[in-house]
Amino acid sequence: MNDRTLLTRDLLVLFALAGWALAIPHYGSEFVLSLTLTCLMYIALSSSWSLFCGTTRYLSLATAAFFGIGAYTSALVLEQSSWLSAVGLGALIAAAVAVVMGAAVLHLRGTYFAVLTFGMTELIRHAITYFEKQVTGTVGRVLVVVPEGDTVYLTVLALAVLALATSIVVRRSRFGLALVGIGADEQRAQTLGVNTRLVKIGGFALTAAFAGAVGAAMSVRWTYIDPTTVFNPFIGFQTVLIALIGGAATLWGPLIAAIVFSLLAETLRLQLPQLYMMSLGLLLILCVLYLPGGLASLRWSTFGGWWRDSRGWWKEQRHG
Repeated sequence: MNDRTLLTRDLLVLFALAGWALAIPHYGSEFVLSLTLTCLMYIALSSSWSLFCGTTRYLSLATAAFFGIGAYTSALVLEQSSWLSAVGLGALIAAAVAVVMGAAVLHLRGTYFAVLTFGMTELIRHAITYFEKQVTGTVGRVLVVVPEGDTVYLTVLALAVLALATSIVVRRSRFGLALVGIGADEQRAQTLGVNTRLVKIGGFALTAAFAGAVGAAMSVRWTYIDPTTVFNPFIGFQTVLIALIGGAATLWGPLIAAIVFSLLAETLRLQLPQLYMMSLGLLLILCVLYLPGGLASLRWSTFGGWWRDSRGWWKEQRHG
């Protein structure tokens, strides 16, 4: 199949899944709706994270920073502006911060880049905490104006669809090829005429914009937010974990992993709360050891070969 056919196929699959998710509020319970909203949140976060980090192999731990910036932006402006304006402004401010952050640290790679992005996340969190204590005299914001639950659900669904659609289009564009080239060999990509600095900053800002928009939309799930809640490092770590389990270099891997991970996490929280974090760590270790390409590396042919081998073995046992 050519690129146009593959693009059409991926978009049709995406819109079919979006139509199914659109019907959930009409027949699902409150618990199912809340779980689906969490799935959509991590689909948007992990898909946008994979678009940059999965292709360039830059391990960013700044997702929680952009998420928190979007959440605080929404909490500050929602009383004076519309819902869509608040979400859009959260995305814009997060992208602007990512441009500044990327210009400062994107010349580094590997452990240094990961540690610095995490450190900047903590720096932003403590800076906001200090500002609120010293200037406003209180820490946290009470959300007085909150939209309807259906509005929040549809917004997060739209962001998840937009993140996947952007990933589908960008991966087949020259910009996407430049990101892949940077991940394969950055120096060679630079010698071939790719402005690697601008491409990296643009990809980093695109990832941050989605994280900021999701943070702005999800902030209204809490009636009160503070830096500890919305700048929680666990949001960033869980995004990275989902992307790695699903396959950070793939298109549909983060979506599959976000659904599986959310269902598994909710089950573990209810059934085995003491073993929750241990189970997540064990899952990551098993995936790194036995599925380095993520869940998306599994193919039906793999299961078909296993099934044929199993049937052959049983026949030998019966007739042997």
